[in-house]
Amino acid sequence: MANKDVYTKAQLENLGRRLRQLRKEKGYSNYELFAFENEIPRAQYGRYENGGDLRFSSLLNVLKALNISLEEFFSEGFD
Repeated sequence: MANKDVYTKAQLENLGRRLRQLRKEKGYSNYELFAFENEIPRAQYGRYENGGDLRFSSLLNVLKALNISLEEFFSEGFD
């Protein structure tokens, strides 16, 4: 992520925090169990929560597993 600009890095970190918040709200105490139960590669999902870059289709799959819309997802945590 060395080539990412400051804004992009900050937004990816916000995205990761929001994913972590929603996962915990759904009752999953750790990301590995959430990823396993929703057939998402655990290491890959862990990178998402830690601010790693992800494809839009991957975000849609995670939001489907969380049962949340894009509108709901981006309604908080992003300035």
